Amino acid sequence: MVGVTLRDARDEILERVRRGLADVPSDERPEDVGVPRGYLVGEPEGTLDRFVERVADYGTFVRVVDDDAVATAVEEACQAFGVRSLVVPAHLPSRWIPAGVSAVPETRLSVRELDSIGAALTGSALGIAETGTIVLDAGARQGRRALTLVPDVHVCVVDEQQIVDGVPAAMRRLAAELRRSRRPLTFVSGPSATSDIELARVEGVHGPRRFGVIVART
Repeated sequence: MVGVTLRDARDEILERVRRGLADVPSDERPEDVGVPRGYLVGEPEGTLDRFVERVADYGTFVRVVDDDAVATAVEEACQAFGVRSLVVPAHLPSRWIPAGVSAVPETRLSVRELDSIGAALTGSALGIAETGTIVLDAGARQGRRALTLVPDVHVCVVDEQQIVDGVPAAMRRLAAELRRSRRPLTFVSGPSATSDIELARVEGVHGPRRFGVIVART
């Protein structure tokens, strides 16, 4: 609209929100009011196979192994990426760390130090089969967000029990913890990539340029 600034538009939107919330009691919480959800409750079977297929479609290194073979798969990913050191969260299971790879605790590492090491190994919050997406919530096995955004390589372990069929199922499973902890979520679908106006693909702009997913069967 001619003559309308960005600030004017923002103020108008916020004013409409205030008017819409005018009759809401000040002590009312979002969880106090039921909201009908017409989402899909279940989606097609073959969740694990579909998850692996979608993850691989993004050009991601992906392996499905038994739980006691995770370290071997991580070592294979490190060899594929030319990685010899991995930054790891404090609560990452030691059985996931290969003997031939140096594990560096993430505690107090600066962004510059994370970048210089260049690779991280973490767990995850969820895997979404329909979109091939990994959900990270900065939980104990994942560490702080910088650990999964700064290094050029991210190797992520997903437990088979963490894989859900679609986004609605993921949000249902995450909802209670989100209300409690208020931690931010990161949704990762393959290596970080973007395109400019001429559609030239550039990788590693918003996160790791190379991504490996290890699915642990239980």
